[in-house]
Amino acid sequence: MADKTITIEQIGSPIRRPRDQRATLIGLGLNKMHRRRTLKDTPEVRGMIRKVSHLVRIVEE
Repeated sequence: MADKTITIEQIGSPIRRPRDQRATLIGLGLNKMHRRRTLKDTPEVRGMIRKVSHLVRIVEE
């Protein structure tokens, strides 16, 4: 069985955001607008997405 994945897209700018939110975006592999990343769907990744939920969206494939 394949691991579940989740695709996210950055929709908000990290400019004028707290340093930890910018670091979270980089940790997710995002740093420019409209970039997409497909990551394993783990509790750790879900927590990172929750922290910057106002800057990213989950892409429904």
